[in-house]
Amino acid sequence: MFESVLVANRGEIARRVIRTVRRMGLRAIAVYSEADADLPFVQEADEAVLLGPASPAQSYLDVEKVLDAARKSGAAAVHPGYGFLSENADFARAVIDAGMVWIGPAPEAIVQMGDKINARNLMENAGIPVAAGTREPVTTLEDALRAAEEVGYPLMVKTAGGGGGIGMGVAYDDESLTKAFEQASRAAARFGGGAAILLERYIERARHVEVQILGLADGTVVALGERDCSVQRRHQKVVEESPSPGITPELRERMLAAAVRVGEAVGYRGAGTVECLVDADKQDFVFLEMNTRLQVEHPVTELVTGSDLVEHQLRIAAGEVYPVEVAPRGHAIEFRIYAEDPKRFFPGPGKISVWEEPSGEGIRVDSGYVAANTVTPFYDPLIAKLCVHGATRAEALERGRAAVAAFRVEGPKNNLPFCAELLDHPEFASGDYDTGLVSRMRS
Repeated sequence: MFESVLVANRGEIARRVIRTVRRMGLRAIAVYSEADADLPFVQEADEAVLLGPASPAQSYLDVEKVLDAARKSGAAAVHPGYGFLSENADFARAVIDAGMVWIGPAPEAIVQMGDKINARNLMENAGIPVAAGTREPVTTLEDALRAAEEVGYPLMVKTAGGGGGIGMGVAYDDESLTKAFEQASRAAARFGGGAAILLERYIERARHVEVQILGLADGTVVALGERDCSVQRRHQKVVEESPSPGITPELRERMLAAAVRVGEAVGYRGAGTVECLVDADKQDFVFLEMNTRLQVEHPVTELVTGSDLVEHQLRIAAGEVYPVEVAPRGHAIEFRIYAEDPKRFFPGPGKISVWEEPSGEGIRVDSGYVAANTVTPFYDPLIAKLCVHGATRAEALERGRAAVAAFRVEGPKNNLPFCAELLDHPEFASGDYDTGLVSRMRS
């Protein structure tokens, strides 16, 4: 096992990775921007290196600055967290070329799965079910309109690169396709994803369900269960739970087996997630994409399996060979707590005057802030993840209601009121919901 790990990230996920790194007796090295100097993750690391100004381009996204920090601090390995450089194959190669251990999959796997069109075609060729759609990049509106005639409406329009729901839109006719295509094209240009657009048949009343996999050092791929991520606003996840209340045991078995085949098809190593869309009425699924990193919502899998996914990442990257047994127990739910307007979901940064986390049996809080910290407008507004676990879904819901009510955050706007509203909504409470739930709540 290597002796030190540089965490190339910030906030909640940096703090969470540092916790496991130090528990394992390794030296934890943080990097930070000027805007984050007072955040807990900087104080909790064994060493912290300033990258530069608040702008991500001048700090967390600057490959040379991060590598220089790793060299100067004597880091033996680099953990990218999620977001920022976590799915940047060039960064992964640079870490490896510098003689450090990359805590993630091989750069080749990142490249293969990073382009949604390439990943979709690769999975189709491997016998994984995919939605009807375009096999080649769509770069002009004229091509998009022609493809729509072949595939048929409704269509999901999205950029071939990037994640987090950015640039996604649904088209029901030529007029809405024109609008969605232009929106996706602008997003692709803004986030450096190129001009390639993917069109896929849109599944009405779909559930978004993903499978957590581990590619072990000996080449074995195992599935650690699924997470239901159907509670979304603007195609971005807000609440996740495991197991999914919307799939049958038979469908679960098929999805987990397919996810293992996905990992095997690209020789995957480390923690990864295979995302799918589920037609709840037909109890069938199609491959959506693969995230070649740790997910924001990984705690729900940890709660139902009793495992530490970051520890698995570290041990696999170190080349350790060991058995992984999966025995899920109970039910877990994660609520992403954002500094945002709970009605319109617009970011609402500000200084935190009160921060009181709930505690108790079955409650876990992964937070990036404490009282007196300031949530700045420079980064994602996620401030904490409130997770609950119970023997049954009903118990998890009960603990969720109590925990949301007890969580006090004052200063910046936050979505705790939305979480309370969601917990009392009949669709969510029953488990019979889909990706359109939040839109219906706000219509």
